[in-house]
Amino acid sequence: MSDKNTPTDTVNDLLERSHRLGADPRNTNFAGGNTSAKGLAPDPVTGEDVELLWVKGSGGDLGTLKESGLAVLRLDRLRALKDVYPGVEREDEMVAAFDYCLHGRGGAAPSIDTAMHGLVEAGHVDHLHPDAGIAVATAADGEELTRRIFGERVVWVPWRRPGFQLGLDIAAIRAANPQAIGCILGGHGITAWGETSEECESRSLEIIRTAEAYLAEHGRPDPFGPVVHEPLPEAERHARAAALFPIVRGLASTDVRVVGHYTDTPEVLDFVARAEHPRLAALGTSCPDHFLRTKVAPLVLDLPPDAPLERAAERLRELHAAYRADYTAYYERHAEPGSPAMRGADPAIVLVPGVGMFSFGKDKQTARVAGEFYVNAINVMRGAESVSSYAPIPESEKFRIEYWELEEAKLRRLPKPKPLATRVALVTGGGSGIGAATARRLAAEGACVVVADRDLGAAEKVAAEIGANAYRPTDVAVAVGVDVTSEEQIAAAVRAAVLAFGGVDLVVNNAGLSLSRSLLETSLADWDLQHDVMARGSFLVARETARVMIDQAMGGDIVYISSKNAVFAGPNNVAYGAAKADQAHQVRLLAAELGEHGIRVNGVNPDGVVRGSGIFASGWGANRAKVYGVEEERLGEFYAQRTLLKREVLPEHVAAAVFVLAASDLSHTTGLHVPVDAGVAAAFLR
Repeated sequence: MSDKNTPTDTVNDLLERSHRLGADPRNTNFAGGNTSAKGLAPDPVTGEDVELLWVKGSGGDLGTLKESGLAVLRLDRLRALKDVYPGVEREDEMVAAFDYCLHGRGGAAPSIDTAMHGLVEAGHVDHLHPDAGIAVATAADGEELTRRIFGERVVWVPWRRPGFQLGLDIAAIRAANPQAIGCILGGHGITAWGETSEECESRSLEIIRTAEAYLAEHGRPDPFGPVVHEPLPEAERHARAAALFPIVRGLASTDVRVVGHYTDTPEVLDFVARAEHPRLAALGTSCPDHFLRTKVAPLVLDLPPDAPLERAAERLRELHAAYRADYTAYYERHAEPGSPAMRGADPAIVLVPGVGMFSFGKDKQTARVAGEFYVNAINVMRGAESVSSYAPIPESEKFRIEYWELEEAKLRRLPKPKPLATRVALVTGGGSGIGAATARRLAAEGACVVVADRDLGAAEKVAAEIGANAYRPTDVAVAVGVDVTSEEQIAAAVRAAVLAFGGVDLVVNNAGLSLSRSLLETSLADWDLQHDVMARGSFLVARETARVMIDQAMGGDIVYISSKNAVFAGPNNVAYGAAKADQAHQVRLLAAELGEHGIRVNGVNPDGVVRGSGIFASGWGANRAKVYGVEEERLGEFYAQRTLLKREVLPEHVAAAVFVLAASDLSHTTGLHVPVDAGVAAAFLR
C-alpha cells in the first residue's frame, strides 16, 4: 500500500518517480515500461475507502507521463479476476475485463502489463526495459548470469509473453522469494517492487546499475569482433547518406509510405564496422518494445563503404526484394487463420557500413524512435555477447507479439492520418509572408517541413513556432539557410532536408523579391537580381529536388508561387513581371518533362498580398502605392476594391491553394496555374 496519505500524494509521488526513471535512457526506452502505485481513496458512492491501483496506461512515456496517462483500477475487482481467469490460451480476454475494474471516468486505457502491477503484493512496482537488464535477459545463460550477478536478491523469470499469466507468475515468484527485490524477465526486461515509492525506485536502480557494473567489469572489449569497415569521414559519410537515403526511403515505402531518420552515432558506426554485425542483425531484436518498432530484423547492406554509389543502390534494391520475400515467408510460417493481415513487408531499419542507420515510420517521431530502439538493441547485443552469447526469444514468439490481436486493436484506435502525413515539404522564402503561411499550413496538414530562407534566423523562428507543441520540435520542422541564387547553397539545403526526413516530396518555389521601377530606371543589376532569385533560383531548386524525387520513385509535387503579373502587364514592373512569366512557363515545361516520374508541377498566381508580405515590407508596397496614387497603409484595401470579389488576399489564402494542389484530390492535375487574386479579369488565363 502507498506510503502517502492522500490519493493526490500517491499520484504525485508516482509521477515524480516515473519522470526520474524515464529521464535517463539507461533505465528504459522511450514509451517503454510502466510504473504503478497502490493506495486508498474514497468510493464516491459509499464514501468508504477502497484500495486502488494507479498504473501507467497503454501508450505514453514515463519521462513525460501525466495524470491523464494513468489507468485507475479497483484493486479488489482486479485481483478477483484470478477466479475467472480462463487460462493462458485465452488470457487476451482479460484485457477487456480490466475495463470492469476501472475506478471513475477518464484516464488511460489499461495496458497489457496491468496484471503484473496489480497482482504483485507490493505497494509500488516498476517494470522497465534497461539495456543492461535486457542484455542479461537475452544472454544464452541468462538464468545463471542472474544468479551470479545478483545472488538471491533478483530472481530469473523464463520468457513469457506479457499478459495475465505473466502477472500471476511474477506474483507467485514474489511470494515465494520474500528476500527478492525484483526479477529479470527472460528476453524482456526487469521488474522491481517496494513498499514505498522510494524503495521501489531504489531497487529498480540497484538492479540496473548492478547489471551495468557487471558487464563493464566482466565483459570482453570487442564483442562484435574486429573492425572490417572503417566509418567514412563525417563530410563524406553525410554526403553518401544523403545520396542513398531517398533510394532507401522509396524502397521502404513500397507497401506504406514512410518518413525517415538518419543515425550515425558512435554506437551505430561501431556496430556496422565490425565483423559480427551481419550475424547479430539477422538474429533480430528481443524485447517486445524493440521489435514492435524495428520489425523482426533489419536490412543490412553487404558492401564496403567505398563501393561505387551505383553498385550500392543496385545492391540495396536486390536486398530489398530478398527482404520482402523473407518477411512474407516469416509471416506465412507463423500466421494462423485468425491472425491479422500482414502489415507490410518492407524493413523499418536499414544498416549501411561506414554510413550508419536509416530508420522509418509513419511520421518523423516514429522513425526516430525506431532508430533509438535499434540503438538500444545494439547495446543489448553488445552486453549479452560480451559475457555470453546473444540469444533473443524464438521467431515464433516474436510473431505472436508483432501480430498480436491486442496490438492490432491499438493500431485500429489510432486517428486517421492527416492529408499530408508522410510528406516532406521544402518551402523557399519560408521565413515570412506567403512562405511562412505555407509552411504552417503544410505542417498543420501533417507534412514534415523544411523552412528555407536566406534569413536563417527568420526561418528558425518559423520552424520553432511550427514545432512548438511537439515532443521534439525538429520532428515536425527544421530550418535551413539558403540563398537561392547559389547552386551550392541549394544543394546543401536539399541535402539537409534529406538527412532530416529521408527525402523531399513537395517543393514550394516561393523565394522572391521585387523592385518597382520603370523600364528606363531599371538597371542591369535590378534585372539580374530579380531573375537570379526567381527564374534562376526556381530552376535550381526544382532541378535539385527533382533528382531526389526521381531517386525515391514515389512521385512528388513542385509548386511555383508565381504571380498575377506573369499574365497581366502592369506599369513600372518589367523585371519582376518578366521573371514571374519565366517561372510560369517553367511550370508548363517541367510538368511536361517530369510527368513520367509521377511528379506534378503546378503554380499559384497571387496578387495584392500586402499583409505579412516580405516583398511589400521591403519597399515594393511604397512604390506600388505611389504608382497607384494611394496611401501605403491602404494598399491592401485598394487591391481588394479592384477585384471582382472585393476581398483582400492574405498569405493564408495562397497557402490554402498550395495545400489543395498538393493534396490527393487533385492527383491527376499538372501544369495548372491557380489564380489567388480575388478575381482580376485582366489576369484570367486564356
